[in-house]
Amino acid sequence: MADRAHVGSSEAIDRFRSSLVTYLTKMRPLLEDACDEAFRTRDWLHNEKRIHWENEVRRRHRALEEAKAALFSAKISNLRDARAVEHMAVERAKRAMADAEEKLRKVKHWATDFEHRSQILVKDLEHVRSLMANELPRAVAHLVQIMRRLDEYVRVGMTAPAASDDLKIGAQETSPAGEEARGPESK
Repeated sequence: MADRAHVGSSEAIDRFRSSLVTYLTKMRPLLEDACDEAFRTRDWLHNEKRIHWENEVRRRHRALEEAKAALFSAKISNLRDARAVEHMAVERAKRAMADAEEKLRKVKHWATDFEHRSQILVKDLEHVRSLMANELPRAVAHLVQIMRRLDEYVRVGMTAPAASDDLKIGAQETSPAGEEARGPESK
C-alpha cells in the first residue's frame, strides 16, 4: 500500500465548485419565479377572478331584474310590440346571468382543483429552494476547504520526501543495523 496519495491538482474540484456556483446563480431566480408564479396563480383564482365573477353575477342579476321590471311595465301598458322586445331582453339577461354563474362555479372549482394539484408540487419547489439557499452554499464552502487541504497536502508532500530521506540517512549512520547495511569496507 502506498504511503502517500497521488494528488496532481485540485483543478477538477475547483471546476466542479465553479459549475456548482454557476448552477446556483442560474437556478435560484428560476425557482423563485416558479414559486411566485404558483402563488400568483392561486391568488388570481381565489381573489381576482372569483371577485370579478361574483361582481359580474351581481351586475347581471340587477340587469335581469331591470329587464323583468321593464317587461312588467310593458304588460301593464298593454303594448304588444314593446312586450316582445322586453321579453327578448329578459331572456338575454337570463342567459347572461346563467353564463356568469357558470363561470363563477368554474372559477371556484379551478381554485380548489389548483390548490390540490399544486400543493405537492409547490412543497417540492419550496424544498428545492431551501436546498439551494442553505445546503448548496455550504457544499461550495466545503469544496473550498477540501481544495485548501489538498493544496496544503501537496505542499507538505513536496517537502516531506526530502525531510524523510534526511531522517533515514541520519538513522543509518547511528544504528547498529545501519553499520551492517554499510558493509565491511566502511569499518
